[in-house]
Amino acid sequence: MSIQVNLDLMLAKRKMSVLQLSEHIGITMANISILKNGKGRAIRFDTLSKICQALHCQPGDLLTYVEDEDSGADLME
Repeated sequence: MSIQVNLDLMLAKRKMSVLQLSEHIGITMANISILKNGKGRAIRFDTLSKICQALHCQPGDLLTYVEDEDSGADLME
């Protein structure tokens, strides 16, 4: 199981750059880039809330659950 971060997609839809988002929500460009590139291991609810507010979206627009191909087979047995 993994969570896919669609921040790059939402930034493109809103025609906003990482720099603009960074300035708007007060989070470093480096931290936003980590999230955008799927390298982050966690996100604070406060940060998620700020991103959603800035991009006028819901958390589900930014995060997608992707099931691994073999993870479902183990649970079914």
